Amino acid sequence: MAAVGEGTPSSRGPRRDPPRRPPRDGYGVYVYPNSFFRYEGEWKGGRKHGHGKLLFKDGSYYEGAFVDGEITGEGRRHWAWSGDTFSGQFVLGEPQGYGVMEYKAGGCYEGEVSHGMREGHGFLVDRDGQVYQGSFHDNKRHGPGQMLFKNGDKYDGDWVRDQRQGHGVLRCADGSTYEGQWHSDVFSGLGSMAHCSGVTYYGLWINGHPAEQATRIVILGPEVMEVAQGSPFSVNVQLLQDHGEIAKSESGRVLQISAGVRYVQLSAYSEVSFFKVDRDNQETLIQTPFGFECIPYPVSSPAAGVPGPRAAKRGAEADVPLPRRDLELDLGALCGQEGTPGGLLAGGHTPHCPGACQRVDQGCAEFTDVLLGPPPPGYHPFLFLDSLHKKAGSRSRGSLHPGGTPPTAQEPPGGSRPEGSATEEQPAAAYPGEYVLMIHDVTTPPFLGRTLPPAFKHLRVVAKRADRPPHVLEEGPEASSGWQAHGCTPEPPAPR
Repeated sequence: MAAVGEGTPSSRGPRRDPPRRPPRDGYGVYVYPNSFFRYEGEWKGGRKHGHGKLLFKDGSYYEGAFVDGEITGEGRRHWAWSGDTFSGQFVLGEPQGYGVMEYKAGGCYEGEVSHGMREGHGFLVDRDGQVYQGSFHDNKRHGPGQMLFKNGDKYDGDWVRDQRQGHGVLRCADGSTYEGQWHSDVFSGLGSMAHCSGVTYYGLWINGHPAEQATRIVILGPEVMEVAQGSPFSVNVQLLQDHGEIAKSESGRVLQISAGVRYVQLSAYSEVSFFKVDRDNQETLIQTPFGFECIPYPVSSPAAGVPGPRAAKRGAEADVPLPRRDLELDLGALCGQEGTPGGLLAGGHTPHCPGACQRVDQGCAEFTDVLLGPPPPGYHPFLFLDSLHKKAGSRSRGSLHPGGTPPTAQEPPGGSRPEGSATEEQPAAAYPGEYVLMIHDVTTPPFLGRTLPPAFKHLRVVAKRADRPPHVLEEGPEASSGWQAHGCTPEPPAPR
């Protein structure tokens, strides 16, 4: 009998082979006891040595050089959990030296690495296609470097932990250039910008914005400027900061001058003269800070190449659309006029005024030889002087209606011009009265996306003494002050 406890072959478990030992030398395959690693390649002295491929159970792998059992030398490593792949130099299992990292999310890096991180000089393309070439530290852009952004901007300068910081030059795709100090990825410190619009700024920047930037336009001079009829004059303008200082750090903004005539509503029997505006045109009223509205009025700068008053009149007939809507400009007691936003005349069209714009130089600009032109085409002068005619008798010298009695508002004549209206050639200059000058920031594109609000100046045109009509010298408070207030008022409806 068999001894107790001596088992039979059928009662014993399956026979297990002792664990395999790694190959000693040459080529061989070895699966590690934990079954997580599998190596296939060259061996030396029982260690991985030479070229081989180490597979990981999660799908990762390394293929390349081994030295004394360690991943060292040239090779290729793929990480299954991230999808990234590195090809290059390895030391003790980590990317070290020089290589190329391909990212599953997009982009790649080629350059120096240390302990698996970007370190030293390299070339990085991110998932958006942006390109950086320069220094890295701790896997971040750090030190001098150049970057091409996806919008076309180019930066060349200092970096600190993935942000532009220090000194750098930014060349924007639109042609603008900034050179100066940076902090936390924005302009900060002393720097200069040459904007694509032609504006330049040199000075202090705080959190990406000019510390001494202009915020408003101011027209210098008295509260009400007074000029003689037909005489050119100058307009001086300053750009001011929030606290009132001149924005001397800024140059190049384009400012445009425009003008307007005061819009007034007068009684039907006003003893004044008027402009009748063609009915088939439209006109938009412009709000002013002086408590009244105005309609556009032409302004020019002969010194800058704009034709003289009479030539400007003919040019206006061809280039400038007429004001629309029946309006009457008061020629005998005109009350004021104003500029058009952006220098636009009737219908929103830009006037043919090459000299109407000036560029700012260190926060200042000057418009020289500014001249208010004659009334635009479609503005027909005529008088409402029935009661005045009774007082003045047959006196007509200097009047717009020599001989005859002009029509009243209740008796508009037929035809294209009122009976008895002025038929002589239109004057070469603006009638005496009140006007408004406007200065607009028309810089294109706007500097840093901001357009300055317009500035207004009340302007009074006074008649030269030799040119004043007799009724103006003798009648009403306007006679004593030596000027006529001109305005604009709707034409009363014709009687049925």
